[in-house]
Amino acid sequence: MSTDDADLLITGARVRLGEGRWVSALAVRGGRIHALGDESELRGLAGPRTRVVHTPGGLVVPGFQDSHIHAPFAGRNRLRLWLNDLAGRAAYLDAISAYAAAHPEEPWIIGGGWAMEYFPGGAPRKEDLDAIVPDRPVFLFNRDVHGAWVNSRALEAAGIDRDTPDPPDGRIERDPATGEPTGTLHEGAAYRVDAEVVPAPGEEEWRAAILHAQAYLHSLGITGWQDAWVTPGTQAAYQSLAADGRLTARVVGALWWDRHRGLEQIDELRERREQGLAVRAPGAALGSGFHPTTVKIMTDGVLENHTGALLEPYCDGCGGHTDNRGLSYLPYELLRQAVTTLDRHGFQVHLHAIGDRAVREALDAVAAARAANGPGGDHRHHIAHVQLVQPEDVGRFAELGVVVNCQAYWAQSEPQMDELTIPYLGPERARMQYPFADLLASGARLAMGSDWAVTTADPLEQIEVAVTRTDPAHRGNEPFLPGQRLRLDDALDAFTSGSAYVNHDEQGGALEVGRRADLALLDTDLFAPGAPPVADARVRLTVAAGKVVHDEGL
Repeated sequence: MSTDDADLLITGARVRLGEGRWVSALAVRGGRIHALGDESELRGLAGPRTRVVHTPGGLVVPGFQDSHIHAPFAGRNRLRLWLNDLAGRAAYLDAISAYAAAHPEEPWIIGGGWAMEYFPGGAPRKEDLDAIVPDRPVFLFNRDVHGAWVNSRALEAAGIDRDTPDPPDGRIERDPATGEPTGTLHEGAAYRVDAEVVPAPGEEEWRAAILHAQAYLHSLGITGWQDAWVTPGTQAAYQSLAADGRLTARVVGALWWDRHRGLEQIDELRERREQGLAVRAPGAALGSGFHPTTVKIMTDGVLENHTGALLEPYCDGCGGHTDNRGLSYLPYELLRQAVTTLDRHGFQVHLHAIGDRAVREALDAVAAARAANGPGGDHRHHIAHVQLVQPEDVGRFAELGVVVNCQAYWAQSEPQMDELTIPYLGPERARMQYPFADLLASGARLAMGSDWAVTTADPLEQIEVAVTRTDPAHRGNEPFLPGQRLRLDDALDAFTSGSAYVNHDEQGGALEVGRRADLALLDTDLFAPGAPPVADARVRLTVAAGKVVHDEGL
Protein backbone atom coordinates (compact mmCIF):
# COMPACT_ATOMS: atom_id res chain seq x y z
CA MET A 1 0.00 0.00 0.00
CA SER A 2 1.44 3.36 -1.00
CA THR A 3 2.15 5.83 1.78
CA ASP A 4 -0.32 8.15 0.04
CA ASP A 5 -3.12 5.62 -0.40
CA ALA A 6 -6.37 6.47 1.34
CA ASP A 7 -8.03 4.25 3.92
CA LEU A 8 -11.43 5.43 2.67
CA LEU A 9 -12.40 7.21 -0.53
CA ILE A 10 -15.92 8.60 -1.04
CA THR A 11 -16.94 9.55 -4.56
CA GLY A 12 -20.16 10.32 -6.40
CA ALA A 13 -21.72 12.32 -3.56
CA ARG A 14 -21.42 16.07 -3.20
CA VAL A 15 -19.17 17.03 -0.28
CA ARG A 16 -20.29 20.18 1.53
CA LEU A 17 -17.34 22.27 2.73
CA GLY A 18 -19.48 25.25 3.72
CA GLU A 19 -22.24 27.40 2.33
CA GLY A 20 -21.97 27.26 -1.46
CA ARG A 21 -18.65 25.39 -1.36
CA TRP A 22 -18.54 21.87 -2.80
CA VAL A 23 -16.22 19.15 -4.01
CA SER A 24 -17.03 15.73 -5.41
CA ALA A 25 -14.66 13.44 -3.51
CA LEU A 26 -13.10 13.00 -0.08
CA ALA A 27 -10.27 10.78 1.13
CA VAL A 28 -9.53 9.66 4.69
CA ARG A 29 -6.21 8.40 5.96
CA GLY A 30 -4.84 7.86 9.48
CA GLY A 31 -7.98 9.16 11.17
CA ARG A 32 -7.86 12.50 9.35
CA ILE A 33 -9.21 13.99 6.17
CA HIS A 34 -6.42 13.33 3.72
CA ALA A 35 -7.66 15.06 0.58
CA LEU A 36 -10.64 16.93 -0.88
CA GLY A 37 -11.27 17.62 -4.54
CA ASP A 38 -12.71 16.35 -7.79
CA GLU A 39 -13.20 12.65 -8.23
CA SER A 40 -10.74 12.64 -11.12
CA GLU A 41 -8.08 14.18 -8.88
CA LEU A 42 -8.54 11.80 -5.96
CA ARG A 43 -9.05 8.55 -7.84
CA GLY A 44 -5.32 7.91 -7.72
CA LEU A 45 -5.44 7.67 -3.91
CA ALA A 46 -7.31 4.37 -4.12
CA GLY A 47 -4.85 1.57 -3.41
CA PRO A 48 -5.42 -2.18 -3.08
CA ARG A 49 -6.67 -1.82 0.54
CA THR A 50 -8.63 1.40 0.13
CA ARG A 51 -12.34 1.15 0.71
CA VAL A 52 -14.09 3.05 -2.08
CA VAL A 53 -17.69 4.17 -1.53
CA HIS A 54 -19.43 5.52 -4.62
CA THR A 55 -22.85 7.09 -3.93
CA PRO A 56 -24.22 9.26 -6.76
CA GLY A 57 -26.85 11.66 -5.48
CA GLY A 58 -25.62 11.51 -1.90
CA LEU A 59 -24.31 14.23 0.39
CA VAL A 60 -21.29 14.25 2.71
CA VAL A 61 -21.47 16.58 5.73
CA PRO A 62 -19.37 16.91 8.87
CA GLY A 63 -20.33 14.51 11.61
CA PHE A 64 -23.25 15.93 13.57
CA GLN A 65 -22.57 16.99 17.15
CA ASP A 66 -25.36 17.16 19.71
CA SER A 67 -24.79 20.01 22.14
CA HIS A 68 -27.32 18.88 24.76
CA ILE A 69 -28.14 15.20 25.25
CA HIS A 70 -28.59 12.60 27.98
CA ALA A 71 -27.07 9.55 26.34
CA PRO A 72 -26.55 7.29 29.41
CA PHE A 73 -30.08 7.84 30.71
CA ALA A 74 -31.63 7.34 27.27
CA GLY A 75 -29.54 4.22 26.69
CA ARG A 76 -30.53 2.81 30.06
CA ASN A 77 -34.23 3.36 29.40
CA ARG A 78 -33.93 1.77 25.95
CA LEU A 79 -32.46 -1.30 27.65
CA ARG A 80 -35.24 -1.30 30.25
CA LEU A 81 -38.72 0.22 29.80
CA TRP A 82 -38.84 2.61 26.82
CA LEU A 83 -42.14 4.47 26.40
CA ASN A 84 -40.90 7.26 24.12
CA ASP A 85 -42.12 5.64 20.90
CA LEU A 86 -45.62 4.97 22.22
CA ALA A 87 -48.65 7.26 22.22
CA GLY A 88 -51.33 7.29 24.87
CA ARG A 89 -52.23 6.00 28.30
CA ALA A 90 -53.43 2.59 27.07
CA ALA A 91 -50.23 1.93 25.11
CA TYR A 92 -48.13 2.91 28.13
CA LEU A 93 -50.03 0.60 30.47
CA ASP A 94 -49.80 -2.31 28.04
CA ALA A 95 -46.02 -1.85 27.76
CA ILE A 96 -45.53 -1.49 31.52
CA SER A 97 -47.61 -4.57 32.22
CA ALA A 98 -45.74 -6.63 29.63
CA TYR A 99 -42.35 -5.50 30.92
CA ALA A 100 -43.23 -6.28 34.55
CA ALA A 101 -44.47 -9.74 33.56
CA ALA A 102 -41.29 -10.43 31.58
CA HIS A 103 -38.99 -9.29 34.40
CA PRO A 104 -40.33 -10.75 37.67
CA GLU A 105 -36.82 -10.65 39.15
CA GLU A 106 -36.48 -6.87 39.05
CA PRO A 107 -37.21 -5.29 42.46
CA TRP A 108 -38.22 -1.96 40.84
CA ILE A 109 -39.80 -1.23 37.46
CA ILE A 110 -37.70 1.62 36.08
CA GLY A 111 -37.76 3.45 32.78
CA GLY A 112 -39.67 6.34 31.27
CA GLY A 113 -40.65 8.41 28.28
CA TRP A 114 -44.39 9.06 28.84
CA ALA A 115 -45.79 12.34 27.52
CA MET A 116 -47.79 14.74 29.67
CA GLU A 117 -50.27 15.48 26.87
CA TYR A 118 -51.98 12.11 27.34
CA PHE A 119 -53.10 12.79 30.92
CA PRO A 120 -55.46 15.40 32.36
CA GLY A 121 -53.33 18.32 33.52
CA GLY A 122 -50.25 16.38 32.48
CA ALA A 123 -50.44 14.27 35.65
CA PRO A 124 -50.96 10.46 35.49
CA ARG A 125 -52.30 8.63 38.53
CA LYS A 126 -50.94 5.88 40.75
CA GLU A 127 -54.11 3.77 40.50
CA ASP A 128 -53.34 2.89 36.88
CA LEU A 129 -49.94 1.52 37.89
CA ASP A 130 -51.26 -0.16 41.05
CA ALA A 131 -53.68 -2.18 38.92
CA ILE A 132 -50.94 -3.71 36.77
CA VAL A 133 -47.92 -3.71 39.13
CA PRO A 134 -49.22 -4.06 42.68
CA ASP A 135 -46.25 -5.97 44.06
CA ARG A 136 -43.25 -3.70 43.30
CA PRO A 137 -42.41 -0.01 43.19
CA VAL A 138 -42.68 1.67 39.78
CA PHE A 139 -40.76 4.85 38.94
CA LEU A 140 -41.04 6.26 35.43
CA PHE A 141 -39.64 9.65 34.43
CA ASN A 142 -41.69 11.53 31.89
CA ARG A 143 -40.33 12.38 28.46
CA ASP A 144 -38.81 15.70 29.53
CA VAL A 145 -37.39 14.25 32.79
CA HIS A 146 -39.05 16.95 34.88
CA GLY A 147 -41.57 14.67 36.51
CA ALA A 148 -42.18 11.04 37.42
CA TRP A 149 -45.15 8.67 37.44
CA VAL A 150 -45.10 6.38 40.47
CA ASN A 151 -47.31 3.75 42.04
CA SER A 152 -48.34 3.36 45.67
CA ARG A 153 -45.44 1.04 46.43
CA ALA A 154 -42.95 3.69 45.27
CA LEU A 155 -44.64 6.37 47.35
CA GLU A 156 -44.46 4.06 50.38
CA ALA A 157 -40.77 3.31 49.74
CA ALA A 158 -40.08 7.03 49.57
CA GLY A 159 -42.12 7.78 52.69
CA ILE A 160 -44.41 10.18 50.81
CA ASP A 161 -47.93 10.60 52.14
CA ARG A 162 -50.50 13.35 52.61
CA ASP A 163 -48.41 14.94 55.39
CA THR A 164 -45.17 15.10 53.36
CA PRO A 165 -44.40 18.73 52.50
CA ASP A 166 -43.48 19.75 48.97
CA PRO A 167 -39.74 20.26 48.54
CA PRO A 168 -38.71 23.85 47.80
CA ASP A 169 -37.71 22.89 44.26
CA GLY A 170 -40.65 20.68 43.33
CA ARG A 171 -44.20 19.56 43.93
CA ILE A 172 -46.12 16.44 44.90
CA GLU A 173 -49.34 16.22 42.89
CA ARG A 174 -52.21 15.77 45.34
CA ASP A 175 -55.93 15.03 45.36
CA PRO A 176 -57.60 18.41 46.02
CA ALA A 177 -60.19 16.83 48.32
CA THR A 178 -58.03 14.52 50.44
CA GLY A 179 -54.48 15.85 50.04
CA GLU A 180 -53.28 12.33 49.21
CA PRO A 181 -50.44 12.01 46.66
CA THR A 182 -51.97 11.04 43.31
CA GLY A 183 -48.92 9.49 41.63
CA THR A 184 -47.09 12.34 39.89
CA LEU A 185 -43.94 13.92 41.32
CA HIS A 186 -42.69 17.17 39.80
CA GLU A 187 -39.09 18.40 39.60
CA GLY A 188 -37.23 18.13 42.92
CA ALA A 189 -39.81 15.75 44.36
CA ALA A 190 -39.02 13.29 41.55
CA TYR A 191 -35.27 13.89 41.64
CA ARG A 192 -35.07 13.19 45.38
CA VAL A 193 -36.80 9.84 45.03
CA ASP A 194 -34.62 8.93 42.05
CA ALA A 195 -31.41 9.87 43.90
CA GLU A 196 -32.23 8.55 47.36
CA VAL A 197 -34.72 5.71 46.97
CA VAL A 198 -34.58 4.12 43.51
CA PRO A 199 -31.70 1.59 43.27
CA ALA A 200 -28.74 3.19 41.53
CA PRO A 201 -27.20 1.46 38.51
CA GLY A 202 -23.66 0.16 38.79
CA GLU A 203 -20.79 1.10 36.50
CA GLU A 204 -21.27 -1.91 34.24
CA GLU A 205 -24.92 -0.99 33.65
CA TRP A 206 -23.90 2.58 32.82
CA ARG A 207 -21.25 1.33 30.39
CA ALA A 208 -23.80 -0.85 28.64
CA ALA A 209 -26.23 2.07 28.46
CA ILE A 210 -23.63 4.40 26.94
CA LEU A 211 -22.54 1.84 24.37
CA HIS A 212 -26.15 1.16 23.39
CA ALA A 213 -26.83 4.89 23.04
CA GLN A 214 -23.59 5.45 21.13
CA ALA A 215 -24.45 2.83 18.50
CA TYR A 216 -27.85 4.42 17.99
CA LEU A 217 -26.45 7.94 17.77
CA HIS A 218 -23.79 6.87 15.29
CA SER A 219 -26.58 5.44 13.11
CA LEU A 220 -27.95 9.00 12.93
CA GLY A 221 -24.64 10.49 11.82
CA ILE A 222 -23.69 11.80 15.27
CA THR A 223 -19.97 11.63 16.04
CA GLY A 224 -19.84 13.72 19.21
CA TRP A 225 -22.00 15.22 21.90
CA GLN A 226 -22.14 17.18 25.12
CA ASP A 227 -23.69 15.14 27.91
CA ALA A 228 -25.81 17.62 29.84
CA TRP A 229 -26.09 15.65 33.09
CA VAL A 230 -22.89 13.87 34.13
CA THR A 231 -22.96 12.24 37.55
CA PRO A 232 -20.02 10.56 39.28
CA GLY A 233 -21.45 7.21 38.14
CA THR A 234 -21.79 8.13 34.46
CA GLN A 235 -18.41 9.88 34.53
CA ALA A 236 -16.70 6.70 35.74
CA ALA A 237 -18.38 4.72 32.95
CA TYR A 238 -17.39 7.26 30.29
CA GLN A 239 -13.78 7.28 31.50
CA SER A 240 -13.60 3.50 31.46
CA LEU A 241 -14.92 3.34 27.90
CA ALA A 242 -12.57 6.11 26.77
CA ALA A 243 -9.58 4.36 28.31
CA ASP A 244 -10.20 1.07 26.53
CA GLY A 245 -11.13 2.62 23.19
CA ARG A 246 -14.81 1.70 23.15
CA LEU A 247 -15.92 5.35 23.33
CA THR A 248 -15.77 6.08 19.61
CA ALA A 249 -17.66 9.38 19.92
CA ARG A 250 -16.01 12.53 21.23
CA VAL A 251 -17.89 13.49 24.40
CA VAL A 252 -17.82 16.64 26.50
CA GLY A 253 -19.17 16.04 30.00
CA ALA A 254 -21.22 18.72 31.75
CA LEU A 255 -20.78 17.94 35.44
CA TRP A 256 -24.04 18.31 37.34
CA TRP A 257 -24.34 21.28 39.71
CA ASP A 258 -26.08 20.24 42.94
CA ARG A 259 -28.62 23.01 43.47
CA HIS A 260 -28.99 22.03 47.13
CA ARG A 261 -25.39 23.04 47.78
CA GLY A 262 -23.32 26.18 47.26
CA LEU A 263 -19.91 27.27 46.07
CA GLU A 264 -18.14 24.69 48.24
CA GLN A 265 -18.82 22.04 45.56
CA ILE A 266 -16.56 23.79 43.05
CA ASP A 267 -13.42 22.20 44.48
CA GLU A 268 -14.99 18.76 43.94
CA LEU A 269 -15.92 19.68 40.38
CA ARG A 270 -12.33 20.76 39.73
CA GLU A 271 -11.06 17.43 41.06
CA ARG A 272 -13.47 15.53 38.82
CA ARG A 273 -12.33 17.56 35.82
CA GLU A 274 -8.69 16.78 36.46
CA GLN A 275 -9.47 13.12 37.03
CA GLY A 276 -11.26 12.91 33.69
CA LEU A 277 -8.63 14.79 31.73
CA ALA A 278 -5.95 12.45 33.07
CA VAL A 279 -7.50 9.54 31.17
CA ARG A 280 -5.67 9.09 27.88
CA ALA A 281 -7.92 7.65 25.23
CA PRO A 282 -6.46 5.83 22.20
CA GLY A 283 -7.71 8.69 20.00
CA ALA A 284 -6.40 11.48 22.23
CA ALA A 285 -4.08 12.77 19.52
CA LEU A 286 -7.14 13.34 17.34
CA GLY A 287 -9.02 15.17 20.08
CA SER A 288 -11.28 12.21 20.82
CA GLY A 289 -12.24 10.79 24.21
CA PHE A 290 -14.12 12.15 27.21
CA HIS A 291 -13.66 15.76 28.34
CA PRO A 292 -15.41 16.74 31.62
CA THR A 293 -14.72 20.44 31.19
CA THR A 294 -18.22 21.87 31.65
CA VAL A 295 -20.63 22.41 34.54
CA LYS A 296 -24.39 22.18 34.02
CA ILE A 297 -26.64 24.45 36.09
CA MET A 298 -30.43 24.14 36.07
CA THR A 299 -31.85 27.62 36.64
CA ASP A 300 -35.56 26.73 36.38
CA GLY A 301 -38.02 23.99 35.44
CA VAL A 302 -40.40 23.79 32.47
CA LEU A 303 -43.49 25.69 31.43
CA GLU A 304 -45.80 22.68 31.17
CA ASN A 305 -45.80 22.07 34.94
CA HIS A 306 -45.52 25.80 35.73
CA THR A 307 -42.01 25.59 37.20
CA GLY A 308 -40.32 27.54 34.39
CA ALA A 309 -39.28 30.92 35.81
CA LEU A 310 -41.32 33.83 34.41
CA LEU A 311 -41.04 37.58 34.83
CA GLU A 312 -44.84 37.86 35.06
CA PRO A 313 -47.22 35.24 36.49
CA TYR A 314 -48.65 32.31 34.59
CA CYS A 315 -52.09 32.75 33.11
CA ASP A 316 -54.95 30.67 34.40
CA GLY A 317 -55.90 29.11 31.17
CA CYS A 318 -55.77 32.21 30.07
CA GLY A 319 -58.89 33.81 31.52
CA GLY A 320 -56.91 35.48 34.25
CA HIS A 321 -53.59 35.33 36.04
CA THR A 322 -52.28 33.27 38.93
CA ASP A 323 -49.74 34.41 41.48
CA ASN A 324 -47.23 31.77 40.30
CA ARG A 325 -44.05 32.97 38.55
CA GLY A 326 -42.37 29.55 38.56
CA LEU A 327 -39.17 28.50 40.31
CA SER A 328 -35.62 29.79 40.26
CA TYR A 329 -33.53 26.89 41.49
CA LEU A 330 -30.60 29.06 42.49
CA PRO A 331 -31.07 32.40 44.22
CA TYR A 332 -30.12 35.22 41.88
CA GLU A 333 -26.97 36.21 43.72
CA LEU A 334 -25.77 32.62 44.15
CA LEU A 335 -26.21 32.02 40.41
CA ARG A 336 -24.07 35.06 39.65
CA GLN A 337 -21.41 33.93 42.13
CA ALA A 338 -21.43 30.36 40.83
CA VAL A 339 -20.98 31.34 37.18
CA THR A 340 -18.34 33.91 38.09
CA THR A 341 -16.33 31.42 40.16
CA LEU A 342 -16.63 28.63 37.59
CA ASP A 343 -15.57 31.04 34.86
CA ARG A 344 -12.54 32.06 36.91
CA HIS A 345 -11.53 28.40 37.26
CA GLY A 346 -11.74 27.82 33.51
CA PHE A 347 -15.03 25.93 33.33
CA GLN A 348 -17.54 26.29 30.56
CA VAL A 349 -21.01 26.78 32.06
CA HIS A 350 -24.01 25.10 30.44
CA LEU A 351 -27.19 26.77 31.74
CA HIS A 352 -30.71 25.37 31.45
CA ALA A 353 -33.14 28.30 31.07
CA ILE A 354 -36.72 27.92 29.84
CA GLY A 355 -38.70 30.92 31.10
CA ASP A 356 -37.95 34.57 30.35
CA ARG A 357 -36.85 35.26 33.93
CA ALA A 358 -34.50 32.28 33.82
CA VAL A 359 -33.01 33.42 30.49
CA ARG A 360 -32.47 36.94 31.85
CA GLU A 361 -30.94 35.70 35.10
CA ALA A 362 -28.61 33.37 33.17
CA LEU A 363 -27.46 36.24 30.95
CA ASP A 364 -27.00 38.42 34.03
CA ALA A 365 -24.81 35.71 35.58
CA VAL A 366 -22.53 35.60 32.53
CA ALA A 367 -22.40 39.41 32.52
CA ALA A 368 -21.33 39.32 36.17
CA ALA A 369 -18.59 36.82 35.34
CA ARG A 370 -17.27 39.01 32.53
CA ALA A 371 -17.34 42.08 34.77
CA ALA A 372 -15.42 40.28 37.52
CA ASN A 373 -12.97 38.23 35.45
CA GLY A 374 -12.66 40.24 32.27
CA PRO A 375 -13.82 39.27 28.77
CA GLY A 376 -10.77 37.08 28.19
CA GLY A 377 -10.90 33.33 28.31
CA ASP A 378 -12.46 31.10 25.73
CA HIS A 379 -15.06 29.38 27.86
CA ARG A 380 -17.99 29.47 25.37
CA HIS A 381 -20.75 29.56 27.97
CA HIS A 382 -24.12 28.57 26.56
CA ILE A 383 -27.79 28.67 27.49
CA ALA A 384 -29.94 25.71 26.51
CA HIS A 385 -33.62 25.71 25.58
CA VAL A 386 -34.24 29.51 25.52
CA GLN A 387 -37.94 28.86 25.07
CA LEU A 388 -39.24 32.27 26.14
CA VAL A 389 -36.98 35.25 25.46
CA GLN A 390 -37.97 38.88 25.91
CA PRO A 391 -37.07 41.05 22.86
CA GLU A 392 -34.70 43.21 24.92
CA ASP A 393 -32.67 40.12 25.84
CA VAL A 394 -32.19 38.82 22.29
CA GLY A 395 -29.18 41.02 21.53
CA ARG A 396 -27.45 40.22 24.82
CA PHE A 397 -26.38 36.75 23.65
CA ALA A 398 -24.05 38.18 21.01
CA GLU A 399 -22.93 41.04 23.28
CA LEU A 400 -21.87 38.59 26.00
CA GLY A 401 -20.56 35.88 23.68
CA VAL A 402 -23.17 33.41 24.96
CA VAL A 403 -24.01 30.59 22.55
CA VAL A 404 -27.69 29.78 21.96
CA ASN A 405 -28.13 26.04 22.53
CA CYS A 406 -31.28 25.33 20.48
CA GLN A 407 -33.61 22.38 20.87
CA ALA A 408 -35.11 22.95 17.45
CA TYR A 409 -37.56 20.04 17.49
CA TRP A 410 -39.57 21.76 20.23
CA ALA A 411 -40.39 24.75 18.00
CA GLN A 412 -43.57 23.28 16.50
CA SER A 413 -47.28 23.15 17.15
CA GLU A 414 -48.17 19.95 18.98
CA PRO A 415 -50.57 18.99 21.80
CA GLN A 416 -48.20 19.81 24.65
CA MET A 417 -47.60 23.27 23.21
CA ASP A 418 -51.25 23.89 22.37
CA GLU A 419 -52.79 22.52 25.57
CA LEU A 420 -50.21 22.82 28.35
CA THR A 421 -48.12 25.86 27.32
CA ILE A 422 -49.85 28.54 25.28
CA PRO A 423 -52.98 28.78 27.49
CA TYR A 424 -50.77 29.47 30.50
CA LEU A 425 -48.50 32.00 28.78
CA GLY A 426 -51.16 33.95 26.94
CA PRO A 427 -50.97 35.09 23.32
CA GLU A 428 -48.38 37.87 23.71
CA ARG A 429 -45.77 35.75 25.48
CA ALA A 430 -46.55 32.73 23.30
CA ARG A 431 -45.27 34.73 20.29
CA MET A 432 -41.84 35.10 21.95
CA GLN A 433 -41.01 31.38 21.96
CA TYR A 434 -37.90 29.91 20.36
CA PRO A 435 -36.81 33.08 18.50
CA PHE A 436 -33.99 31.34 16.63
CA ALA A 437 -34.03 33.57 13.55
CA ASP A 438 -34.00 36.74 15.64
CA LEU A 439 -31.12 35.43 17.73
CA LEU A 440 -29.12 34.51 14.64
CA ALA A 441 -29.84 37.90 13.03
CA SER A 442 -28.61 39.63 16.19
CA GLY A 443 -25.19 38.03 15.71
CA ALA A 444 -25.53 35.18 18.20
CA ARG A 445 -23.90 31.87 17.48
CA LEU A 446 -26.28 28.89 17.36
CA ALA A 447 -25.61 25.30 18.39
CA MET A 448 -28.15 22.50 18.32
CA GLY A 449 -28.95 19.67 20.68
CA SER A 450 -31.78 17.19 20.94
CA ASP A 451 -32.18 16.80 24.72
CA TRP A 452 -32.70 13.12 23.83
CA ALA A 453 -34.53 11.19 25.17
CA VAL A 454 -36.89 14.14 25.71
CA THR A 455 -37.45 14.17 21.94
CA THR A 456 -35.91 12.53 18.89
CA ALA A 457 -32.14 12.32 18.61
CA ASP A 458 -32.30 12.43 14.79
CA PRO A 459 -30.50 15.58 13.56
CA LEU A 460 -32.35 15.46 10.24
CA GLU A 461 -35.76 15.61 11.92
CA GLN A 462 -34.58 18.47 14.12
CA ILE A 463 -33.11 20.37 11.18
CA GLU A 464 -36.36 20.03 9.25
CA VAL A 465 -38.28 21.56 12.17
CA ALA A 466 -35.75 24.39 12.39
CA VAL A 467 -36.28 25.11 8.69
CA THR A 468 -40.07 24.62 8.51
CA ARG A 469 -41.31 25.04 12.13
CA THR A 470 -43.59 22.04 11.53
CA ASP A 471 -43.50 18.40 12.62
CA PRO A 472 -42.07 16.13 9.88
CA ALA A 473 -44.83 13.65 10.71
CA HIS A 474 -47.52 16.29 10.09
CA ARG A 475 -46.16 18.48 7.33
CA GLY A 476 -49.57 19.93 6.54
CA ASN A 477 -49.80 21.60 9.95
CA GLU A 478 -49.64 25.35 10.32
CA PRO A 479 -46.01 26.41 10.96
CA PHE A 480 -45.28 27.55 14.49
CA LEU A 481 -44.16 31.20 14.41
CA PRO A 482 -42.84 30.86 10.84
CA GLY A 483 -40.92 34.13 11.04
CA GLN A 484 -38.39 32.30 13.21
CA ARG A 485 -37.52 29.67 10.60
CA LEU A 486 -33.84 29.13 9.78
CA ARG A 487 -32.29 28.58 6.37
CA LEU A 488 -31.07 25.04 5.71
CA ASP A 489 -27.46 26.23 5.60
CA ASP A 490 -27.78 27.90 9.00
CA ALA A 491 -29.52 24.93 10.61
CA LEU A 492 -26.95 22.46 9.26
CA ASP A 493 -24.08 24.67 10.41
CA ALA A 494 -25.61 24.89 13.88
CA PHE A 495 -25.65 21.09 14.16
CA THR A 496 -22.06 20.76 12.95
CA SER A 497 -19.71 23.73 13.34
CA GLY A 498 -21.94 25.44 15.93
CA SER A 499 -22.06 22.46 18.26
CA ALA A 500 -18.38 21.72 17.65
CA TYR A 501 -17.63 25.30 18.73
CA VAL A 502 -19.58 24.80 21.97
CA ASN A 503 -17.69 21.56 22.52
CA HIS A 504 -14.30 23.27 22.08
CA ASP A 505 -13.68 20.82 19.26
CA GLU A 506 -11.30 22.54 16.88
CA GLN A 507 -10.87 19.31 14.91
CA GLY A 508 -14.56 18.67 14.28
CA GLY A 509 -17.50 20.45 12.74
CA ALA A 510 -16.01 21.01 9.28
CA LEU A 511 -14.48 19.05 6.43
CA GLU A 512 -10.93 20.33 5.90
CA VAL A 513 -7.69 18.57 5.04
CA GLY A 514 -5.85 17.67 8.23
CA ARG A 515 -8.86 17.73 10.50
CA ARG A 516 -10.14 14.66 12.32
CA ALA A 517 -12.26 12.64 9.91
CA ASP A 518 -15.73 12.91 11.42
CA LEU A 519 -18.39 12.76 8.73
CA ALA A 520 -21.82 11.50 7.75
CA LEU A 521 -22.81 10.28 4.30
CA LEU A 522 -26.50 10.86 3.48
CA ASP A 523 -28.39 9.06 0.73
CA THR A 524 -29.89 12.37 -0.46
CA ASP A 525 -28.38 15.68 -1.49
CA LEU A 526 -30.47 18.02 0.65
CA PHE A 527 -29.36 21.04 -1.40
CA ALA A 528 -30.20 19.66 -4.84
CA PRO A 529 -33.07 21.26 -6.73
CA GLY A 530 -36.28 19.42 -5.92
CA ALA A 531 -34.73 17.57 -2.99
CA PRO A 532 -37.24 15.79 -0.71
CA PRO A 533 -37.85 17.04 2.84
CA VAL A 534 -34.80 16.89 5.08
CA ALA A 535 -36.12 14.26 7.48
CA ASP A 536 -36.74 11.83 4.61
CA ALA A 537 -32.99 11.48 4.06
CA ARG A 538 -31.09 8.60 5.67
CA VAL A 539 -27.56 8.29 7.00
CA ARG A 540 -25.78 5.51 5.09
CA LEU A 541 -22.29 5.78 6.61
CA THR A 542 -20.85 7.44 9.71
CA VAL A 543 -17.13 7.92 10.25
CA ALA A 544 -15.66 9.01 13.61
CA ALA A 545 -11.95 9.78 13.84
CA GLY A 546 -11.47 7.92 10.57
CA LYS A 547 -13.21 4.77 11.79
CA VAL A 548 -16.45 3.58 10.21
CA VAL A 549 -18.86 3.39 13.15
CA HIS A 550 -22.10 2.96 11.21
CA ASP A 551 -22.41 1.21 7.89
CA GLU A 552 -25.50 0.30 5.89
CA GLY A 553 -23.49 -1.96 3.66
CA LEU A 554 -22.48 0.40 0.89
